[in-house]
Amino acid sequence: MSRLRGALLAAIYRKASGRQALPGETAAALHDYMVPCSGEGLYHESAVVDIYEKLPVPFGLVRFGVAPDHPEVKNVINAFTQTAHHDRCSFYGNVTVGKDLSIEELKQAYHALILTYGAEANRTLGIPGENLRGVYSARTFVGWYNGLPENKNLNPELSSETAIILGHGNVGLDVARILLSPIDLLRKTDIAAHALEAIAASKVKRVLLVGRRGPLQVAFTIKELREMINLPDARPLLHPSDFEGIGQIVKDLPRPRKRLTELMIKAALEKPSGNEAERRAAASKEWGLQFLRSPMEVIPGNDGKWVAGIRLSVNKLEGLGESAKFVQTEDVEDLECGLMLSSIGYKSYPIDPSVPFDHQQGIIPNNLGRVLHAPGLYCSGWVKRGPTGVIVTTMHDGFETAVSVLEDVRSGALDVSASKGGYEIMEALLKQRGIRPVSFSGWEKIDNVEVANGEKAGKPREKLLDVEEMVEVASQ
Repeated sequence: MSRLRGALLAAIYRKASGRQALPGETAAALHDYMVPCSGEGLYHESAVVDIYEKLPVPFGLVRFGVAPDHPEVKNVINAFTQTAHHDRCSFYGNVTVGKDLSIEELKQAYHALILTYGAEANRTLGIPGENLRGVYSARTFVGWYNGLPENKNLNPELSSETAIILGHGNVGLDVARILLSPIDLLRKTDIAAHALEAIAASKVKRVLLVGRRGPLQVAFTIKELREMINLPDARPLLHPSDFEGIGQIVKDLPRPRKRLTELMIKAALEKPSGNEAERRAAASKEWGLQFLRSPMEVIPGNDGKWVAGIRLSVNKLEGLGESAKFVQTEDVEDLECGLMLSSIGYKSYPIDPSVPFDHQQGIIPNNLGRVLHAPGLYCSGWVKRGPTGVIVTTMHDGFETAVSVLEDVRSGALDVSASKGGYEIMEALLKQRGIRPVSFSGWEKIDNVEVANGEKAGKPREKLLDVEEMVEVASQ
């Protein structure tokens, strides 16, 4: 039997929260099953995995999506690095699939292609004024402060006191926390230098997070909420009226939702005492949750160019629990702001005309990762199941797809009898097209430079922001 050659087409972080498949996650899934594990015999003794990545650097979401003040989450890079050092796993950065290489070309060189390119596009509000200056997507804002090259010149407007974030997810809370964090805390992180400078000069003192439904339907988790409640120099603004009657049904909620709701109720209804009361009274900044509100129109200022506020419809809920639906009423409410960030989700796009794509759901149609009606094509992450879940969710999703590939090899559904050239064929095409791939050892050169630059600034790292500079460093 010839070697099983698989290509992972891994894209850089395109969204939030969250959470798309990472180059290392899916590669790790295949690697874990290359050797016997748990006595199940799930392995392929001659599998070879090549990872193609749009940017010269790996780790996608962990590098460009995880908040800079959450370094503990980034420790998964260590596991991904072990996979990348495996003698049958190779990384090729600075290669854009669909542009530098087509799916059809890759199919000629590999037995299996696994698409893990996530959700790059933002969901739009679809309301008047959303293109006004001062209105940004949370995805681009996160990319800006995390050093994503395509967002380095965003230069968001931070000169107003009030910012509004549309969305009650973890990404929204991440953005609010970064906007309100004491600058001395951010100086100790790997936040991009341009973002650190801008936030240090920011006039934002108040952040309101607006959601269409109620407290029982928020999408953020207790860890992120607790961080916001305890954020230095910031006090929470939660209205007791939003929690009327909820205390009576908390006991019947699933444990994670119960603990989250109890924490919100405590912040809204219990009067702080002692040191906590003093801390909140002395705080110069504040944040709050606005429930049962839907955006109707972004209100322009007198010049007609910049955002000055947002008009919201007042909603009511129909149904119970997490599945409750919001219904707009005739009541409206206007909120003033000079900065607006939309954090309402992401969507995938079709990577190539030859790959089936469900435009309505925004996913590649599949069965356990097997792309429907396309033998040899597989998918994982957000492009497989939609933009939901966290890193662990995506990791298990990668395992599932890896098992499908190996099951198809054993059943004969995936024919690996013919020899495939793999990267040797792609290398010739890339050279003809003037593309300079970056290997994992090239990434490690970039890593060394970033860490050294960070040490000079007293930070864990100072990321390179220019793709050409990355490529030059990698080639030295």
